[in-house]
Amino acid sequence: MFKPDKFVSEKIEELREKIKGRAIIACSGGVDSTTAAVLVHRAIGDNLLAVFVDTGFMRKNEKERISQLFSKMELNYRIVDASEEFIDVLKGVEDPERKRKIIGAKFIEVFEREAQNFGARYLVQGTIAPDWIESGGGLRDTIKSHHNVGGLPERMNLELVEPLRDLYKDEVRKVAKYLGLEVYERQPFPGPGLAIRIIGEVTRERLEIVREANAIVEEEVENFYPYEKRPWQYFAVLLPIRSVGVHGDKRVYGYTIAVRMVESVDGMTAAYFKAEHELLDKIAIRLTREIKGVNRVVYDITNKPPATIEWE
Repeated sequence: MFKPDKFVSEKIEELREKIKGRAIIACSGGVDSTTAAVLVHRAIGDNLLAVFVDTGFMRKNEKERISQLFSKMELNYRIVDASEEFIDVLKGVEDPERKRKIIGAKFIEVFEREAQNFGARYLVQGTIAPDWIESGGGLRDTIKSHHNVGGLPERMNLELVEPLRDLYKDEVRKVAKYLGLEVYERQPFPGPGLAIRIIGEVTRERLEIVREANAIVEEEVENFYPYEKRPWQYFAVLLPIRSVGVHGDKRVYGYTIAVRMVESVDGMTAAYFKAEHELLDKIAIRLTREIKGVNRVVYDITNKPPATIEWE
């Protein structure tokens, strides 16, 4: 049986032995990277710099929430706005694997720049077992490259440290809870962010649509269910198709939003969440009323396998 207290004490000692100098961590504020940041901070203190990169692909109001979270945890942190860089580098890119690899390469570029300013020798990441398994670890096929695995360039100027590499999501949550982190109950969010919740090319218009759609789905689910009854993950995806609809007595040609909710333990397999129709009705009404250009909502009832949890 996995024992978080034993894991924490042994990992902190291991990190003290391994990291000889300053380190930088890509910290998104999610459970994986935040847990990794706290473990390394307990090992080396302010020799760790937690960097939150605003890629432009983050959830609504995420920058403000992250600032409050890091301040509360007394982490040495910096927020870097690189949104224009990330959006520009994805111009014209539609293939999901290319998106992930381009985002991964840009992440490293930004972190190496910040690491040089901080004098860091090490790059800490919140990589967990499903990340490298789905990215083709061992003898497995590449399902999809996670930006912190498949997106890494072959040559880096930083030494990689991954304290959670052998853990699954349920084990990471246990560690986070043991450490007293409020993020232990937060739903997963993909490293490439909203860029992979837009099927096809990422544009500023599509980003704002999917950002608002995700916020609505999250708000409605969290208002409808207490924490212990919520799905493991719940979000919106913007599809690259338009369909005919009616607003008032006028014909419109608008976007389609797919709503995805799943039940899972570790993310390796998942079953679609049997959401109440009352909830789905609330979500659909808000999405079509509040987001200009959206006139159709569908609900994804596919399990993993054959689908993955995210659409890209």
